[in-house]
Amino acid sequence: MSQGLFASWPDVWLLDGARTPFVDYNGALALVSPTDLAIKAARAAITRAGIASEAIGTVVAGSVAQASFDAYMLPRHIGLYAGLTQETPAHLVQRVCGTGIEALMQGADAITHRGLDAALCVGAESMSRNPIAAYTHRGGFRLGQVEFKDFLWEALLDPAPGRSMGETAEALARRFDISRAEVDRFAAQSFARAIAAAEFRAGEIVPVVSEVFSRDGLNDRGIRLARGVPEVGADTHARPSPLAVLERLPPAFGGVQTGGNSSAIVDGAAAAVIGRKALAAHPPLARIVAGVAIGCAPEIMGIGPVPAIEALLARTGLTLDAIDRVEINEAFGAQVLACARALDLDEARLNVNGGAIAIGHPLAATGLRLTLTLARELQRAGLRRGIASACIGGGQGIALLVENPEI
Repeated sequence: MSQGLFASWPDVWLLDGARTPFVDYNGALALVSPTDLAIKAARAAITRAGIASEAIGTVVAGSVAQASFDAYMLPRHIGLYAGLTQETPAHLVQRVCGTGIEALMQGADAITHRGLDAALCVGAESMSRNPIAAYTHRGGFRLGQVEFKDFLWEALLDPAPGRSMGETAEALARRFDISRAEVDRFAAQSFARAIAAAEFRAGEIVPVVSEVFSRDGLNDRGIRLARGVPEVGADTHARPSPLAVLERLPPAFGGVQTGGNSSAIVDGAAAAVIGRKALAAHPPLARIVAGVAIGCAPEIMGIGPVPAIEALLARTGLTLDAIDRVEINEAFGAQVLACARALDLDEARLNVNGGAIAIGHPLAATGLRLTLTLARELQRAGLRRGIASACIGGGQGIALLVENPEI
């Protein structure tokens, strides 16, 4: 039986990281290119890591949707405008909702097997700038066949099983006998935990302001916020959302999932500098130990964290009891509850600072946010091990094991 794509790394550390606020769809970041959001997060991550930019040997970046006309150059522009040397290469990764973790895994591989000291790993997503697209009109328009579609909506359909991502969550709800009441309760808990952890989350956020990114010999680029908005400094979706309010929302896919108990649609970016311990300018946030990517049935893609976590534990010789904190991306409430039941995972260890239902899910940035939050939570709580994981549209799961260097 396939154990997926596994890797472990003896000397790779999360030196530091940062992210922008995650801001609601069509909100204050709606007009900002994902490349510029990524540059902002990358600059902050490098500053916080406290290492020379010349020590960073590669950029591994992800952005799932092409949300700007210069999207082909996104990884390269991140490196250039974040101040890395002109010789530093950059490439794009895409594993849908697992992209952020995949960026960390590929960066760790480059450090371990390609002789680098450090890597800059970045994920950025502008859900607001997803295009209204047509793919079949290069040769012209035929009478009655002009067809432009909303990429953000249409991309949620997996034509292989003929189900949208929301419908895969509904399939899990039926398979695991998860009720609407349970999903709403979980969502209310996510919002409550996120609100309670607002000050803690602020420690990973770099405020976004209007500014110019310059580099000698290149055209300036940057961020311009709307007039009257001097700064965006906090996540915007986490808000008081009591169970009584969530219960009144209509189903979005004909079952238990609603707009209130599914991941929020937001814009944002996250970045991390990973490297060898000898390079650290201050105690690292975490050791990046091992990771797994693995496939699962497309029609229940949300169960992906289960085989990923199981394979990760099997290959590292650990049991779930040895994992103090688990972050599973909250794509849908029923999906996370199904994973928790399949793993027999206590919710007291799961997403203790809230998750994507409350904070949001900017696709490529999510895995980096999960890992950064997890590393900081292990240090705050004085705990040893954690796993960050996500389901992946099309039927995959990904999981990353990190350890607190102070335990």
